[in-house]
Amino acid sequence: MERGRPKNQLKISPTERQRLQNWSKRRKTAQALALRARIVLVCARGWNNIEVADELNVSRQTVGRWRRRFIEKRLDGLLDEPRPGAPRRISDADIEQVITKTLESTPRGATHWSTRTMANSTGMSQTAISRIWRAFALRPHRSKTFKISRDPLFVDKVRDVVGLYLNPPDKALVLCVDEKSQIQALDRSQPVLPMRPGQTERRSHDYRRHGTTSLFAALDIATGKVLGKCYGRHRAAEFRKFLIHIDSQVPSALDVHLILDNYSTHKTPAIHRWLLRHPRFHLHFIPTSASWLNLVERWFADLTNKQIRRGVHRSTHQLKTAILEYLEVNNEEPKPFVWTKSADEIIQAVAAFCHRTSNSGH
Repeated sequence: MERGRPKNQLKISPTERQRLQNWSKRRKTAQALALRARIVLVCARGWNNIEVADELNVSRQTVGRWRRRFIEKRLDGLLDEPRPGAPRRISDADIEQVITKTLESTPRGATHWSTRTMANSTGMSQTAISRIWRAFALRPHRSKTFKISRDPLFVDKVRDVVGLYLNPPDKALVLCVDEKSQIQALDRSQPVLPMRPGQTERRSHDYRRHGTTSLFAALDIATGKVLGKCYGRHRAAEFRKFLIHIDSQVPSALDVHLILDNYSTHKTPAIHRWLLRHPRFHLHFIPTSASWLNLVERWFADLTNKQIRRGVHRSTHQLKTAILEYLEVNNEEPKPFVWTKSADEIIQAVAAFCHRTSNSGH
Protein backbone atom coordinates (compact mmCIF):
# COMPACT_ATOMS: atom_id res chain seq x y z
CA MET A 1 0.00 0.00 0.00
CA GLU A 2 1.42 3.40 -0.99
CA ARG A 3 2.33 5.74 1.86
CA GLY A 4 2.05 9.52 2.01
CA ARG A 5 -0.06 12.02 0.13
CA PRO A 6 -1.07 11.26 -3.44
CA LYS A 7 1.85 12.43 -5.58
CA ASN A 8 1.65 14.49 -8.72
CA GLN A 9 2.65 12.51 -11.79
CA LEU A 10 6.11 13.49 -12.93
CA LYS A 11 7.46 12.53 -16.32
CA ILE A 12 10.63 13.78 -17.96
CA SER A 13 11.70 13.81 -21.58
CA PRO A 14 15.04 12.31 -22.74
CA THR A 15 16.46 15.81 -23.18
CA GLU A 16 15.40 16.80 -19.66
CA ARG A 17 16.80 13.57 -18.23
CA GLN A 18 20.18 14.24 -19.84
CA ARG A 19 20.25 17.80 -18.49
CA LEU A 20 19.28 16.66 -15.00
CA GLN A 21 21.95 13.96 -15.00
CA ASN A 22 24.55 16.51 -16.05
CA TRP A 23 23.49 18.82 -13.23
CA SER A 24 23.64 16.03 -10.67
CA LYS A 25 27.11 14.77 -11.68
CA ARG A 26 29.12 17.82 -12.66
CA ARG A 27 31.58 18.90 -9.98
CA LYS A 28 31.16 22.59 -10.71
CA THR A 29 27.38 22.54 -10.43
CA ALA A 30 26.07 24.23 -7.28
CA GLN A 31 25.29 21.54 -4.72
CA ALA A 32 21.77 22.85 -4.13
CA LEU A 33 20.98 22.52 -7.84
CA ALA A 34 22.58 19.06 -7.96
CA LEU A 35 20.33 17.89 -5.09
CA ARG A 36 17.22 19.23 -6.84
CA ALA A 37 18.20 17.39 -10.01
CA ARG A 38 18.60 14.12 -8.09
CA ILE A 39 15.21 14.62 -6.43
CA VAL A 40 13.48 14.99 -9.81
CA LEU A 41 15.33 11.99 -11.28
CA VAL A 42 14.25 9.74 -8.39
CA CYS A 43 10.68 11.10 -8.53
CA ALA A 44 10.60 10.18 -12.23
CA ARG A 45 10.88 6.50 -11.21
CA GLY A 46 7.33 6.71 -9.86
CA TRP A 47 8.29 6.86 -6.20
CA ASN A 48 6.27 8.87 -3.69
CA ASN A 49 7.65 11.72 -1.62
CA ILE A 50 8.38 9.61 1.48
CA GLU A 51 10.37 7.07 -0.51
CA VAL A 52 12.34 9.80 -2.29
CA ALA A 53 13.01 11.57 1.02
CA ASP A 54 14.32 8.34 2.59
CA GLU A 55 16.49 7.60 -0.45
CA LEU A 56 18.14 11.05 -0.56
CA ASN A 57 18.03 11.78 3.19
CA VAL A 58 15.96 14.97 2.85
CA SER A 59 12.59 16.04 4.20
CA ARG A 60 9.26 15.21 2.53
CA GLN A 61 8.51 18.93 2.25
CA THR A 62 11.71 19.44 0.23
CA VAL A 63 10.80 16.64 -2.17
CA GLY A 64 7.26 17.98 -2.55
CA ARG A 65 8.46 21.51 -3.26
CA TRP A 66 10.85 20.57 -6.06
CA ARG A 67 8.45 17.99 -7.52
CA ARG A 68 5.80 20.70 -7.76
CA ARG A 69 8.23 23.33 -9.11
CA PHE A 70 9.44 20.97 -11.85
CA ILE A 71 5.92 20.01 -12.92
CA GLU A 72 4.92 23.69 -13.13
CA LYS A 73 8.04 25.21 -14.70
CA ARG A 74 10.12 22.22 -15.83
CA LEU A 75 13.90 22.77 -15.73
CA ASP A 76 13.59 26.50 -15.07
CA GLY A 77 11.72 25.71 -11.88
CA LEU A 78 14.84 24.20 -10.33
CA LEU A 79 16.79 27.41 -10.68
CA ASP A 80 16.79 30.03 -7.94
CA GLU A 81 14.16 32.71 -8.43
CA PRO A 82 15.13 36.38 -8.22
CA ARG A 83 15.04 37.57 -4.64
CA PRO A 84 13.05 40.65 -3.69
CA GLY A 85 15.00 43.80 -2.88
CA ALA A 86 15.32 47.49 -3.50
CA PRO A 87 15.34 48.47 -7.17
CA ARG A 88 18.71 49.26 -8.71
CA ARG A 89 19.50 52.96 -8.53
CA ILE A 90 22.86 53.06 -10.36
CA SER A 91 22.56 52.47 -14.08
CA ASP A 92 25.14 51.04 -16.48
CA ALA A 93 25.66 54.54 -17.82
CA ASP A 94 26.52 55.78 -14.33
CA ILE A 95 29.06 52.98 -13.89
CA GLU A 96 30.57 53.74 -17.28
CA GLN A 97 30.89 57.39 -16.33
CA VAL A 98 32.79 56.53 -13.14
CA ILE A 99 35.16 54.17 -14.94
CA THR A 100 35.79 56.63 -17.77
CA LYS A 101 36.52 59.51 -15.37
CA THR A 102 38.81 57.30 -13.29
CA LEU A 103 40.85 56.12 -16.27
CA GLU A 104 40.90 59.19 -18.47
CA SER A 105 40.94 62.22 -16.18
CA THR A 106 42.28 63.59 -12.90
CA PRO A 107 40.52 65.82 -10.36
CA ARG A 108 41.31 69.51 -10.09
CA GLY A 109 44.26 70.08 -7.79
CA ALA A 110 45.27 66.41 -7.43
CA THR A 111 47.09 63.71 -9.33
CA HIS A 112 44.51 60.94 -8.82
CA TRP A 113 40.93 60.35 -7.77
CA SER A 114 39.80 59.31 -4.30
CA THR A 115 36.39 57.87 -3.43
CA ARG A 116 35.39 61.20 -1.91
CA THR A 117 36.45 63.39 -4.85
CA MET A 118 34.83 60.99 -7.32
CA ALA A 119 31.64 60.91 -5.24
CA ASN A 120 31.49 64.72 -5.21
CA SER A 121 32.09 64.84 -8.96
CA THR A 122 29.48 62.25 -9.93
CA GLY A 123 26.85 62.79 -7.24
CA MET A 124 27.06 59.16 -6.06
CA SER A 125 27.87 57.94 -2.59
CA GLN A 126 31.40 57.15 -1.52
CA THR A 127 30.34 53.53 -0.88
CA ALA A 128 29.01 53.18 -4.44
CA ILE A 129 32.29 54.49 -5.89
CA SER A 130 34.24 52.05 -3.74
CA ARG A 131 32.11 49.11 -4.92
CA ILE A 132 32.49 50.07 -8.57
CA TRP A 133 36.27 50.38 -8.24
CA ARG A 134 36.50 47.01 -6.50
CA ALA A 135 34.35 45.34 -9.15
CA PHE A 136 36.66 46.58 -11.92
CA ALA A 137 39.91 46.22 -9.92
CA LEU A 138 40.67 49.95 -10.04
CA ARG A 139 43.01 51.35 -7.37
CA PRO A 140 43.81 55.00 -8.16
CA HIS A 141 45.59 55.46 -4.83
CA ARG A 142 48.25 52.90 -5.74
CA SER A 143 51.20 53.32 -8.08
CA LYS A 144 54.14 51.17 -9.15
CA THR A 145 57.43 51.97 -10.81
CA PHE A 146 58.97 50.35 -13.87
CA LYS A 147 61.89 50.84 -16.20
CA ILE A 148 62.55 49.16 -19.52
CA SER A 149 66.12 48.33 -20.36
CA ARG A 150 67.52 50.19 -23.38
CA ASP A 151 70.54 47.92 -23.63
CA PRO A 152 71.15 47.15 -27.35
CA LEU A 153 72.37 43.68 -26.31
CA PHE A 154 69.35 43.03 -24.07
CA VAL A 155 68.30 39.80 -25.80
CA ASP A 156 71.80 38.31 -25.91
CA LYS A 157 72.49 39.14 -22.26
CA VAL A 158 69.15 37.72 -21.07
CA ARG A 159 69.80 34.47 -22.92
CA ASP A 160 73.31 34.29 -21.49
CA VAL A 161 72.32 34.87 -17.85
CA VAL A 162 69.12 32.81 -17.88
CA GLY A 163 71.03 30.01 -19.58
CA LEU A 164 73.40 29.92 -16.59
CA TYR A 165 70.43 29.79 -14.20
CA LEU A 166 68.57 26.99 -15.97
CA ASN A 167 71.53 24.99 -17.28
CA PRO A 168 74.72 25.79 -15.35
CA PRO A 169 77.96 24.41 -16.84
CA ASP A 170 79.67 21.31 -15.47
CA LYS A 171 82.68 21.64 -13.16
CA ALA A 172 81.89 25.29 -12.55
CA LEU A 173 80.43 27.54 -9.88
CA VAL A 174 77.87 30.21 -10.86
CA LEU A 175 77.85 33.20 -8.51
CA CYS A 176 75.58 36.25 -8.57
CA VAL A 177 77.72 39.18 -7.46
CA ASP A 178 76.79 42.72 -6.46
CA GLU A 179 77.42 45.46 -3.90
CA LYS A 180 74.92 46.77 -1.42
CA SER A 181 76.56 50.15 -1.00
CA GLN A 182 76.20 52.89 1.58
CA ILE A 183 74.39 50.83 4.23
CA GLN A 184 73.81 53.30 7.05
CA ALA A 185 74.41 52.54 10.71
CA LEU A 186 71.35 54.21 12.23
CA ASP A 187 70.50 54.73 15.88
CA ARG A 188 67.06 55.98 16.87
CA SER A 189 66.97 59.29 18.71
CA GLN A 190 64.96 57.68 21.52
CA PRO A 191 64.83 54.09 22.86
CA VAL A 192 62.76 51.58 20.89
CA LEU A 193 59.64 50.50 22.77
CA PRO A 194 59.33 46.69 22.40
CA MET A 195 56.25 44.83 21.25
CA ARG A 196 53.76 43.69 23.86
CA PRO A 197 50.32 42.02 23.73
CA GLY A 198 47.96 44.29 21.83
CA GLN A 199 50.65 46.76 20.79
CA THR A 200 53.27 46.72 18.05
CA GLU A 201 56.89 47.72 18.41
CA ARG A 202 57.31 51.50 18.39
CA ARG A 203 60.26 53.63 17.37
CA SER A 204 60.93 57.31 16.81
CA HIS A 205 60.77 58.57 13.23
CA ASP A 206 64.13 60.38 13.45
CA TYR A 207 67.57 58.86 13.86
CA ARG A 208 71.28 59.52 14.20
CA ARG A 209 73.78 58.42 11.56
CA HIS A 210 76.96 56.66 12.62
CA GLY A 211 78.69 56.02 9.30
CA THR A 212 78.21 53.63 6.41
CA THR A 213 79.57 50.36 5.08
CA SER A 214 79.31 48.52 1.77
CA LEU A 215 78.59 44.82 1.49
CA PHE A 216 80.06 42.83 -1.40
CA ALA A 217 78.16 39.55 -1.78
CA ALA A 218 78.32 36.51 -4.07
CA LEU A 219 75.31 34.15 -4.09
CA ASP A 220 75.87 30.53 -5.14
CA ILE A 221 72.80 29.75 -7.26
CA ALA A 222 73.15 26.00 -6.67
CA THR A 223 73.26 25.95 -2.87
CA GLY A 224 72.04 29.38 -1.76
CA LYS A 225 75.22 30.03 0.24
CA VAL A 226 76.62 33.56 0.19
CA LEU A 227 80.16 34.84 0.35
CA GLY A 228 80.25 38.32 1.82
CA LYS A 229 82.70 41.00 2.82
CA CYS A 230 82.13 44.50 4.23
CA TYR A 231 84.31 47.39 3.12
CA GLY A 232 84.33 51.06 3.97
CA ARG A 233 84.10 52.04 0.28
CA HIS A 234 82.95 50.43 -2.97
CA ARG A 235 85.67 51.21 -5.49
CA ALA A 236 87.42 48.95 -7.99
CA ALA A 237 90.09 48.32 -5.34
CA GLU A 238 87.49 46.81 -2.99
CA PHE A 239 85.95 44.81 -5.82
CA ARG A 240 89.41 43.40 -6.62
CA LYS A 241 89.86 42.40 -2.97
CA PHE A 242 86.50 40.65 -3.08
CA LEU A 243 87.50 38.76 -6.23
CA ILE A 244 90.63 37.60 -4.40
CA HIS A 245 88.41 36.44 -1.53
CA ILE A 246 86.20 34.47 -3.94
CA ASP A 247 89.27 32.95 -5.55
CA SER A 248 90.50 31.76 -2.16
CA GLN A 249 87.15 30.18 -1.23
CA VAL A 250 86.36 28.32 -4.47
CA PRO A 251 88.22 25.05 -5.17
CA SER A 252 90.88 25.52 -7.85
CA ALA A 253 89.41 22.73 -10.00
CA LEU A 254 86.23 24.73 -10.67
CA ASP A 255 85.65 27.51 -13.16
CA VAL A 256 83.90 30.58 -11.75
CA HIS A 257 81.09 32.31 -13.64
CA LEU A 258 80.14 35.69 -12.18
CA ILE A 259 76.80 37.33 -12.97
CA LEU A 260 77.03 41.05 -12.24
CA ASP A 261 75.79 44.47 -13.32
CA ASN A 262 77.44 47.14 -15.45
CA TYR A 263 78.83 49.24 -12.58
CA SER A 264 82.01 51.02 -13.67
CA THR A 265 84.13 49.43 -10.90
CA HIS A 266 83.63 46.05 -12.57
CA LYS A 267 85.31 47.19 -15.80
CA THR A 268 88.41 49.15 -14.80
CA PRO A 269 91.85 48.33 -16.28
CA ALA A 270 92.95 46.93 -12.91
CA ILE A 271 90.07 44.45 -12.94
CA HIS A 272 90.82 43.47 -16.55
CA ARG A 273 94.44 42.78 -15.64
CA TRP A 274 93.40 40.69 -12.64
CA LEU A 275 90.99 38.64 -14.78
CA LEU A 276 93.73 38.00 -17.37
CA ARG A 277 95.87 36.51 -14.60
CA HIS A 278 92.94 34.34 -13.44
CA PRO A 279 91.46 32.77 -16.59
CA ARG A 280 89.05 30.54 -14.69
CA PHE A 281 86.91 33.62 -13.93
CA HIS A 282 84.22 34.42 -16.52
CA LEU A 283 82.07 37.57 -16.27
CA HIS A 284 78.47 37.70 -17.49
CA PHE A 285 76.90 41.16 -17.44
CA ILE A 286 73.15 41.63 -17.04
CA PRO A 287 71.46 44.25 -19.26
CA THR A 288 71.45 47.83 -18.03
CA SER A 289 68.40 48.72 -15.89
CA ALA A 290 67.66 45.03 -15.33
CA SER A 291 68.80 44.41 -11.76
CA TRP A 292 65.85 41.99 -11.33
CA LEU A 293 67.90 39.54 -13.42
CA ASN A 294 70.53 39.24 -10.68
CA LEU A 295 69.39 36.81 -7.99
CA VAL A 296 71.60 38.32 -5.31
CA GLU A 297 69.29 41.36 -5.34
CA ARG A 298 66.57 39.06 -3.98
CA TRP A 299 68.92 38.04 -1.17
CA PHE A 300 69.69 41.71 -0.46
CA ALA A 301 65.94 42.30 -0.03
CA ASP A 302 65.79 39.58 2.65
CA LEU A 303 68.83 41.05 4.39
CA THR A 304 67.21 44.49 4.46
CA ASN A 305 63.84 43.25 5.72
CA LYS A 306 65.15 40.85 8.35
CA GLN A 307 68.25 42.58 9.69
CA ILE A 308 68.94 46.14 8.54
CA ARG A 309 65.67 48.08 8.31
CA ARG A 310 64.60 47.67 11.94
CA GLY A 311 68.07 47.31 13.38
CA VAL A 312 69.60 49.79 15.79
CA HIS A 313 73.34 50.26 15.21
CA ARG A 314 75.42 52.79 17.13
CA SER A 315 78.54 52.25 15.02
CA THR A 316 79.63 50.75 11.72
CA HIS A 317 81.24 47.96 13.74
CA GLN A 318 77.85 46.97 15.14
CA LEU A 319 76.34 47.17 11.65
CA LYS A 320 79.04 44.92 10.16
CA THR A 321 78.61 42.46 13.04
CA ALA A 322 74.87 42.26 12.38
CA ILE A 323 75.38 41.72 8.63
CA LEU A 324 78.00 39.01 9.18
CA GLU A 325 75.73 37.31 11.72
CA TYR A 326 72.95 37.23 9.12
CA LEU A 327 75.42 35.74 6.62
CA GLU A 328 76.39 33.04 9.11
CA VAL A 329 72.77 32.12 9.85
CA ASN A 330 71.93 32.07 6.14
CA ASN A 331 74.81 29.71 5.35
CA GLU A 332 73.89 27.30 8.13
CA GLU A 333 70.64 26.39 6.35
CA PRO A 334 70.88 27.92 2.87
CA LYS A 335 67.91 27.87 0.52
CA PRO A 336 68.63 28.60 -3.14
CA PHE A 337 66.31 30.78 -5.21
CA VAL A 338 64.85 28.76 -8.08
CA TRP A 339 64.67 30.55 -11.44
CA THR A 340 61.64 29.41 -13.46
CA LYS A 341 61.22 31.76 -16.45
CA SER A 342 62.93 30.89 -19.70
CA ALA A 343 64.71 33.55 -21.75
CA ASP A 344 62.04 33.37 -24.46
CA GLU A 345 59.25 33.95 -21.91
CA ILE A 346 61.05 37.00 -20.51
CA ILE A 347 61.72 38.48 -23.95
CA GLN A 348 58.12 37.91 -25.06
CA ALA A 349 56.77 39.52 -21.88
CA VAL A 350 59.00 42.58 -22.29
CA ALA A 351 58.04 42.85 -25.97
CA ALA A 352 54.32 42.69 -25.11
CA PHE A 353 54.74 45.36 -22.43
CA CYS A 354 56.64 47.64 -24.82
CA HIS A 355 53.90 47.17 -27.42
CA ARG A 356 51.18 48.13 -24.90
CA THR A 357 53.00 51.20 -23.63
CA SER A 358 53.99 52.42 -27.11
CA ASN A 359 50.34 52.26 -28.21
CA SER A 360 48.87 53.81 -25.07
CA GLY A 361 48.74 57.33 -26.50
CA HIS A 362 51.05 58.83 -23.83
